[in-house]
Amino acid sequence: MSRAFVNEDHAAAQAEQPVERRVSEQPNYVTAAGLRLLQQRVAALNAQRAQLLAEGERADKQQVANTESELRYFAARVQSAQVVPPATSEQKVQIGSCVMFIDEDEQEHSVQLVGEDQADARQGLINWGSPLGRALLGAAPGDEVLWRRPAGDQMIVITAIMPDAV
Repeated sequence: MSRAFVNEDHAAAQAEQPVERRVSEQPNYVTAAGLRLLQQRVAALNAQRAQLLAEGERADKQQVANTESELRYFAARVQSAQVVPPATSEQKVQIGSCVMFIDEDEQEHSVQLVGEDQADARQGLINWGSPLGRALLGAAPGDEVLWRRPAGDQMIVITAIMPDAV
């Protein structure tokens, strides 16, 4: 069809549909703090959506579509969240535990196992379902565990476990 027959106003009103975020197939175990973060994200997205819709015809249709897509994702994550009890053991790594370990290069590391949406490696918050999280889960102080990494497997030694800090 020739562009001469396309309604430009109608075309401008159409937003390119964003690619929906894939929801992980692993159980959505979260710490209490992780659930609060998810709920805050949903509230912020709802506020952003309301503000955009209040703009009426002036609203950026693409931004509305993107916000609604993010809202669907995070609302589904809140719905599927399974809050784990706070980690209290110093003898066994659990979701929520802070773990100190030494790698093969004698470097000491400190991480906390958290849910997928709360994970932030730069802050030491590691997804319990990641290769490192799975290696640590259930380990005890003094245990040597195999961390299966894309860069190559590495043996690490658990030096301490501290209860939930978040």
